[in-house]
Amino acid sequence: MLQPSRLALALALVWGAAVEAKPSAAARMRRERVVTVPSAATAPLPVVHVAHDTPTLLLFPAPINRKTLTFDESRIRVLDAGERSVIVQPVADLPEGERYEVGVFFADGRAPARAAFSLATDPAEVDTRIDVQRPELTDIACPVDVPRTPRPEDFVLLGLVDKEGVAATLIKPYDDASQGFSIVSAIAYRGQGWVLVDAKIRNHPGRTSWTPREAMLTGRAGLPLRARLVIVDAGAFVPGGVGRILAVAEAAQLSASPVYALEVVGDGRTFTIPNVRLPKVASGGTP
Repeated sequence: MLQPSRLALALALVWGAAVEAKPSAAARMRRERVVTVPSAATAPLPVVHVAHDTPTLLLFPAPINRKTLTFDESRIRVLDAGERSVIVQPVADLPEGERYEVGVFFADGRAPARAAFSLATDPAEVDTRIDVQRPELTDIACPVDVPRTPRPEDFVLLGLVDKEGVAATLIKPYDDASQGFSIVSAIAYRGQGWVLVDAKIRNHPGRTSWTPREAMLTGRAGLPLRARLVIVDAGAFVPGGVGRILAVAEAAQLSASPVYALEVVGDGRTFTIPNVRLPKVASGGTP
């Protein structure tokens, strides 16, 4: 039978071994580092190490849209969200193998539009400050928006869809032989504060390749409104081929005209689509 002093010594040795096997939170190495937001939506999210007793500051290079902040409230606390910062802390240390996403949209809408991180707990280190960076645009003169894979919640969080839903109208086929273009199919959409024209354009055989550069909506009254141009499957529209464009504009800047012309300016040629009837504000959901 062990004497009390020997028993206490044995318990102390066992306890000491257990403490060494699992470092305490106080023993975690505190880090400050730079993390770059992936430019591709399919790229893995950068991992940020968090701990339940240590706040982690995410510092952004541009203003963020705080109302688009998403996280699992049962596992992650947001202690503060400012114009360019978010402070997060897990409710408890996250079990090994578990990761939780925190994401937010930038206010300027420039690609990459959303910054997201995968939060995990590491027994050896914790990130106290993350300086977030965004990749630079490769083509500053003629930037082209590359759509990322959307998520259903994005539309509601950004206020693009409300209880009124989205309205849509078809645009009639149109052929412009002089410029060498025709409409394969086109449709106009209207949501909360925005309008969008989705058009598939055929570049006639025998014509030169064509790359759209700018888009403009012109009504019967008021000044022309420049639209943001998105090229789907970015690249030149080859002779005889079909390309797809999206032209997006803010509804508040539109004139009162019931009918518009969509002017798409490209390399050497301009395609003007007449009789674009933008839908009225929806009532009660998608028609």
